[in-house]
Amino acid sequence: MKQGAMMRTFGTEEEFMFLDRSTLRPQNVSAEVQSLLRGRSQSGSLGTEFVAPGFITPGFITPGFITPELVPPELVHSEFLTSQIEHSSPVFEHLDQAEATLLSFRSRLAAAAAAQDALAAGVGTPFQGSDSPEVTDTVRYRRVEAELRGLVPENLINGLHVHVGIPNRQAGVAALNHVRVWLPVLQALSGNSPFWNGRDTGFTSWRSIHARRWSTAGCPPHFADAADYDRRARSLIGVGGTLDLHTIWWGARLAEKYPTLEVRVCDAQLDTRSSLLLTALTRALVSTALADADRDTAPSRLEPELLDASLWHAARDGVQSNLLDPISGELAPARVVVTALFGAVSDALEEAGDADRVRELLDRFWRLGTGAERQRAAFATGGPRALGVLLRDSVSAAD
Repeated sequence: MKQGAMMRTFGTEEEFMFLDRSTLRPQNVSAEVQSLLRGRSQSGSLGTEFVAPGFITPGFITPGFITPELVPPELVHSEFLTSQIEHSSPVFEHLDQAEATLLSFRSRLAAAAAAQDALAAGVGTPFQGSDSPEVTDTVRYRRVEAELRGLVPENLINGLHVHVGIPNRQAGVAALNHVRVWLPVLQALSGNSPFWNGRDTGFTSWRSIHARRWSTAGCPPHFADAADYDRRARSLIGVGGTLDLHTIWWGARLAEKYPTLEVRVCDAQLDTRSSLLLTALTRALVSTALADADRDTAPSRLEPELLDASLWHAARDGVQSNLLDPISGELAPARVVVTALFGAVSDALEEAGDADRVRELLDRFWRLGTGAERQRAAFATGGPRALGVLLRDSVSAAD
């Protein structure tokens, strides 16, 4: 991207899983934790911890200000399983707003989980599976359960979704065509699900491998325009597990409820700063894509089979080996490809005032590694106990 990138509003959806503090198995305490969070929010008993910029509006693009008394209950959601919870952020204009809000929510979430003798974990998959995963009792989730059938016991997956404001659907589809080729790189950076049923899978993102079994998953196809997107999306309804437009689970899509492009490829993250890095890169990537599309710059047209294989490759290796460079269409060292991503969105980062912060967050990333690498290191040091300490301490860590 070069000149012309406009700073875009953005928001996040973070999914968390509640785990037993000893066994690290999922715990079905979402309703109890939500009750604590909402009760404290209404009373303001945690003082100013939840003060944060931005508030939800039907258009999802209006900035504002939240006080402890005004935190809308709809910012905290049940998820598919009663061992999960989702936090939908307010709408932000600046990265520091997002950091303050995510950190304050995570801190309160950790405290509420501890009150239920559980820990809240930002992980793509839990260390241990569940003997009896419990589906949240709503009409919609019961319909999803009926569609997923034998996949339900293994649907213990959590993601980070980033919404970026778009001017209209036509512009959103044009941007999506540019963004889609970078999804494997974001997946590699976000890998945070190495374990399954107490064993190392050898993958950085086991979550993404699970997600490939859904009837829609992976990179979206290239679309001619918004009408083409809408026609093809509607044609999927009723096929496989696609109940409606909200159950099209591509790694990036147009949101149906808000005027945003939603990037969904990332695993849930251990800590706030990891989420912040991915959020900043995603906003810059969408801003870049909108500017490129506005100049009629053609997107990279990688063959769909190559793009799909590169997602699998990124899920396995993360940033430990090579990644597909979407510019050259060839494998290159992961650090080179991540640097290419930073270079491609650098103007957008500068315009948003995020460039220095993202450099800092990238330096931290290369020093600490992905969430998967950090989980493996903790487990190698002290088994499940050390892993549990990492999960517990990371979720609300400020650094």
